[in-house]
Amino acid sequence: MKVLIAEDDPDILAGLDQILRDEGYETVTAPSGEAAWSLFEREAPDFVCLDIMMPGLDGYEVCRRIRRSNEDVPVIFISARSEEVDKVLGLELGADDYIMKPFGVREVIARIRAVTRRCIQRSARSDDRPFAMGDLEVLPTQLRVRRGETLIDVSLRDMSILRLLHQMKGEVVDRARLFEVCWGLHHVPNSRTLDQQISQLRKRIELDPGEPRIIRTVYGAGYRYDGA
Repeated sequence: MKVLIAEDDPDILAGLDQILRDEGYETVTAPSGEAAWSLFEREAPDFVCLDIMMPGLDGYEVCRRIRRSNEDVPVIFISARSEEVDKVLGLELGADDYIMKPFGVREVIARIRAVTRRCIQRSARSDDRPFAMGDLEVLPTQLRVRRGETLIDVSLRDMSILRLLHQMKGEVVDRARLFEVCWGLHHVPNSRTLDQQISQLRKRIELDPGEPRIIRTVYGAGYRYDGA
């Protein structure tokens, strides 16, 4: 899933870019409204994070142009708390949400995942149907898994990992395949990156992360889901 991030503060832009990449999104970034509109036309992102106060074209004008081109693509406005945000205007333009600066990582992730769920549900495919892994029900369109009555949020990349392991049930999925499918062909493989991702995912979904039953390690080879 591709996200366009438009923000004229380079530090905030870099921070948002890193958060989204860590979650598993492909990102394109723009330091101005003019660049954002050009990238939107060229890249056709799945949704947009759009700073309001930018020199030249501000976020509202970029949003107007986006809405004339595409009525459905979600737009999240980014605004400083010290700015007087005209939320009525934002809603009239079709804003889906606001991220207020300064923001925390958890807040950004929660808002981005909420928008992602709407994107997935709107364009759901056959492989987005729920499926079982052990005692878990995996819910791709919700970016969640369910154990009994408990819902557990996961990232877009986590969901890609679970789907791939489920599709290859009983087979070892090597590191190269995991990186290709869940990180993308242009990502430079790093074993530590993969191991950390799996470790964090196990902490959320395994009853005993020290003795995992859903994502098993095949030492020297990769990971495997056995289907039990």
